[in-house]
Amino acid sequence: MQTVLLYLSLLFSGAMIQAQNTVEVSITNFGSNDGNVYISLHDSEANFLEKGMVSKKSEINKQKANFTFSELPDGTYAVSCFHDEDNNGKMNMIMGMIPLEDYGTSNNAPARFGPPKWNDAKFEVSNGEIVKLDIKL
Repeated sequence: MQTVLLYLSLLFSGAMIQAQNTVEVSITNFGSNDGNVYISLHDSEANFLEKGMVSKKSEINKQKANFTFSELPDGTYAVSCFHDEDNNGKMNMIMGMIPLEDYGTSNNAPARFGPPKWNDAKFEVSNGEIVKLDIKL
């Protein structure tokens, strides 16, 4: 019985001390300080540019905004953001396809003939890493 309890305690303590990661995001090149910036952290290609694992909103100060996502498990992630300049809570589009408001993604993934791709925007974190991303709108 003691062996089982020792094994279980080691198993749970190992899971608890697993390193947690941090992603620090700096967004620059806003056209103005009007409105807010929305940012999402995505953990899979299936939800990239749709629903973020974690989403945040912030005011813009001096055409810049900074965000921190902490206590992230090891894994592959991507970040997307947009400048909601008119403060209506959504990205304005022409005919539902062409963005009217500035946007960006991790790795400054390009948007060629459509939205940015997961493979261009993804990055990995592991072992208690702090990843710093600079996104230019």
